[in-house]
Amino acid sequence: MYAILDIETTGGQFNEEGITEIAIYKFDGHEIVDQFISLVNPEKPIQPFVVNLTGINNAMLRSAPKFFEVAKRIIEMTEGCILVAHNSSFDYRILRTEFSRLGYDFEKETLCTVELSKKLIPDQLSYSLGKLVRALGIPVTDRHRASGDAMATVKLFKLLLSKDVEKEILKSLIKTEVKSGLSPKLLDIIEQLPTKTGVYYIHNENGDLIYIGKSKNMKKRVNQHFSGTSAKCLKIQLEVFAVTYEETGSELIGFLKESEEIKINKPRYNRAQTKSIFQWALYAEKDSNGYLNLKLLKADGRKKEITAFSSLQEGKNALFRITSNHKLCQKYTGLYAAKDECFQYKIKECDGACIGKILPEVYNERVEDFIHKNQFENNNMIIIDRGRNIQERCAVLIENGIYKGYCFYDLNYQINNIEILKNIIIPMQNNRDTRNIIHNYLRKFKVMKIVKF
Repeated sequence: MYAILDIETTGGQFNEEGITEIAIYKFDGHEIVDQFISLVNPEKPIQPFVVNLTGINNAMLRSAPKFFEVAKRIIEMTEGCILVAHNSSFDYRILRTEFSRLGYDFEKETLCTVELSKKLIPDQLSYSLGKLVRALGIPVTDRHRASGDAMATVKLFKLLLSKDVEKEILKSLIKTEVKSGLSPKLLDIIEQLPTKTGVYYIHNENGDLIYIGKSKNMKKRVNQHFSGTSAKCLKIQLEVFAVTYEETGSELIGFLKESEEIKINKPRYNRAQTKSIFQWALYAEKDSNGYLNLKLLKADGRKKEITAFSSLQEGKNALFRITSNHKLCQKYTGLYAAKDECFQYKIKECDGACIGKILPEVYNERVEDFIHKNQFENNNMIIIDRGRNIQERCAVLIENGIYKGYCFYDLNYQINNIEILKNIIIPMQNNRDTRNIIHNYLRKFKVMKIVKF
């Protein structure tokens, strides 16, 4: 659990500032579960420049509660949480100073969204909260007020969690829970998981990832791990300490995240998936008569493939769909070896390429059309699909035929600027698996929209 906060102060000399306003949002990594927002009487005057900046003046604070009156609520809101703030050293120092005046030692683990942003979103012109969220297309209201800045920090932190493909933030959370003595049972772990589409992460007591999975129903899938009797399931049941997750909304994002993060984190019980999951590939070769033949073969990295499949049967099923959609001859897709069979059953669908009734040049145009539709070469496109909630969409960016990554964006702040899109993109490797995941998904499922630019 995270306590994301922002504090406004009176200004003044170091360690002599007083709190004028505080906002805390308790965030479980997915949504806000509690909040506390209050003006605070600092019992000292506010510096004029602070009044101009925040709009908070001395008159507004005369009837506000003093710090000792809100201290208990602050402790309740931050109990068992990691403190998160933009420039957390400042907010944490202010809180520790105020609590020390009451004779209370306030100690918490902290995360700074400035430092995280510098690591996960490099090369920004500025890392001040206002300029950074503007560059990332994050809407913000009530700037320089505690509630507005804290809410902007929540949205920024949610983006940073998505960009953290090495899961360092999640690992620090698990280590904090270990220190607090939390030791959940398997049923307790399952209970806190949603029945939604996403990627889940199984951690041991050191916070290390031991398994990463993707599912349309994360609760059901993790329950299968915890009730399974295979050797891998039994090992996971013995070692699991916590399960974290990220909702993806779109299955396409789930497939891409799972593939990428398994390769980066190399969990011990995902060893089979650290290699390519696409073992069969489709190739095009001309025969002696000049006709392009589609061949489904074991994947060979030395050849240029059209698309790939996770199993031989999946490839055969796809070829059956390809022949009808593109009027391709089943003989030349390797589905029928006998010319008579193709003539008898498929002659009307392929115009008789197998018996020379259509010229190679004409037939090959159909094959090349199919190849073009299954490759992104030189394409600039954004694949738009559902987001994690009704107010959100996800976008997959392909630029010059290269897969760049994905992002989520708010419908209330439409992404029309490609530079903003690039800033919020979670970058991912453009490798054979990611390309084929996208190919296969677009071949099997409909997405909301594809925008070419």
